[in-house]
Amino acid sequence: MTVPWDDAKGKSKGFIFVEFKHAEDATFALNAMNGHPFDAKHTFFITRFTDIERYANLDETYVEPKPEEFKPREHLRAWLGDPQARDQYVTYRGDEVEIHWHGKPSQCEIAQKKNILYTSWSPLGTYLASLHRQGVRLWGGPSFEPQQRFAHPLVKLIDFSPCENYLVTWSHDPIMVPEGAQQGPQFFSPEDEGNNIAVWDVKTGNLLRTFPTAYPDGDDSKRQLQWPALKWSPDDKFVGRVTPGQQISVYELPSMGLQGKKSIKIEGVVDFEWCPLGDKDREEAEKGANGAKGAKKVKENMLAYWMPEVANQPARVTLMEFPSRTVLRQKNLFNVTDCKLYWQNHGDFLCVKVDRHTKTKKSIFCNLEIFRVREKDFPVEVVELKDTVTDFSWEPKGERFVIISSNDPNLGNPGPGITIKTDVSFYQLDVRGKGDFRLLRTLPARTSNTVRWSPRGRHVMLATVGSSSKSELEFWDLDFHNDDFGRREGSKDEWGSGIQHLGTADHYALTDAEWDPSGRYLATSASAWRHTLENGYAIWDFRGQEIEKHILDRFKQFLWRPRPPSLLTKEQKRQVRRNLKEYSRQFEEEDAAEESNVSAELVALRKRLVDEWNAWRKRCKEEIADERKRRGKKADVDSDEQKEEEKEEIEVWIDEVIEQIEEEVVE
Repeated sequence: MTVPWDDAKGKSKGFIFVEFKHAEDATFALNAMNGHPFDAKHTFFITRFTDIERYANLDETYVEPKPEEFKPREHLRAWLGDPQARDQYVTYRGDEVEIHWHGKPSQCEIAQKKNILYTSWSPLGTYLASLHRQGVRLWGGPSFEPQQRFAHPLVKLIDFSPCENYLVTWSHDPIMVPEGAQQGPQFFSPEDEGNNIAVWDVKTGNLLRTFPTAYPDGDDSKRQLQWPALKWSPDDKFVGRVTPGQQISVYELPSMGLQGKKSIKIEGVVDFEWCPLGDKDREEAEKGANGAKGAKKVKENMLAYWMPEVANQPARVTLMEFPSRTVLRQKNLFNVTDCKLYWQNHGDFLCVKVDRHTKTKKSIFCNLEIFRVREKDFPVEVVELKDTVTDFSWEPKGERFVIISSNDPNLGNPGPGITIKTDVSFYQLDVRGKGDFRLLRTLPARTSNTVRWSPRGRHVMLATVGSSSKSELEFWDLDFHNDDFGRREGSKDEWGSGIQHLGTADHYALTDAEWDPSGRYLATSASAWRHTLENGYAIWDFRGQEIEKHILDRFKQFLWRPRPPSLLTKEQKRQVRRNLKEYSRQFEEEDAAEESNVSAELVALRKRLVDEWNAWRKRCKEEIADERKRRGKKADVDSDEQKEEEKEEIEVWIDEVIEQIEEEVVE
């Protein structure tokens, strides 16, 4: 290292020359230190010596650059402007991926075809991500052109942040940077070697940070990986990572620096979840970001975590505000085997499913600890159950939930061909009563093991997934006495009387089920990744009526394209509902026009078939007439046919019962 010195001023000239042993070391130093701020007034810049030589004899004559030709880019959300307001879905069969439009039979068509590997939509539907051996590629726009790529070799899993700003990738193989590998902000550097998880910026494609894989109970690659390994706050400002039994580390975006320069030390911590944002929270956040008048102070993010019994301390569930790290509520739990955290999608409720064991530890039962997040002091309600709960699901934007429970002795150790017997129970918040969650109805003796709520709430589908003997789908309406706007036809209905069974369907060898964004259609699929029996997919309406079904060999994946939240305000939505009759007339006219077009096409098809028949009949008559001439017979075919018709005899047999006698035979 050489430091040029100014003897007159008694200080350095403001630059130094540094020589490295290898070119890779110089590149690493350039990427790591260039632009580093020493303080508020001094910033460190690095320039290659070859660049100095290159620009030493630079011609200083200014030449005006030629303006680049403007090339408009495709709108990444152009599909939202479809005139028929159709949704899209992607199918993956063999090595081919197809993006389809879904609508009326005449509107269903293929939007695009690609030969790519495993695919996934981003949370708001802007990008289609595909996995390759070299890394991840993002596609978008009407023609699905490449938008971005991330170089993570042998990537296996990906996860987007809720606002689509960041992407997390994971590979089972640790990162290795070979000699001569590309360097830069979009590539791995030697300090990333040995890690498995990478965080990327979606817009720039730059690598933000890498992490090693953290397995529960220590670093054991044989244990199952918890995915997603990094959990995002709903506003993309923070991302958290739990080190099992030790701490929760929360990083700020986009710097990916540790928030507060320290982790949250929690002895024995197992898992945590961020609280989602509701519509009101998002509106206030947007007003605050835009500087609107009357905007309230935006609430801080909130997370919930649980820790098991440690030494003489009981198990505990904690609500914490972040980044202030203020503890809002704690609940002690006893005789705990396991806990699962379930947030309602608007963050109004948190359900902690607590698996408890008896004092003898020979049997397990379940409690539901429900935190009311929007109420003062976060009151907790306990729902006690005698059986084991295998699945729990909140109604989107609602105050109901569904649980699947079972006391089957084969639970936890089912053999081949054994189907577990389950009970399905619906609960709802009783606003008119004490304000507790009450049982609406229980459906006993079922085999259902999966719950799928419509994104709009109200409708729910129960399915038996992964069974070789049962594959039933049950469609239920929990507000059967309400109209589409939530108005109740009768206000004196008994508790739970609004639950109505709409229909039952069957999809053999079912492996996956997913509602479309509108909540009007449900897609079920049988993936070749799970088995090879009748692979394909089917689409049903919310009543369980089959719309279409396709049996396809080597079919692997079906995914609806998500839609971003509506930009309409509540008042605009009310206005649309008030004028729905006017819109419905337009839709009815379009349906009638389509039906008339279908009828006209059917009539034209029938006429074409009749004309083809008459032409074939005429051609046959001419051929027969020519044949008769060659044989010396009369060529009049019609006269012979008339004679044969005159000689035609018809016999009709009629059976008539004259008398019927019944006799008893005595043995």
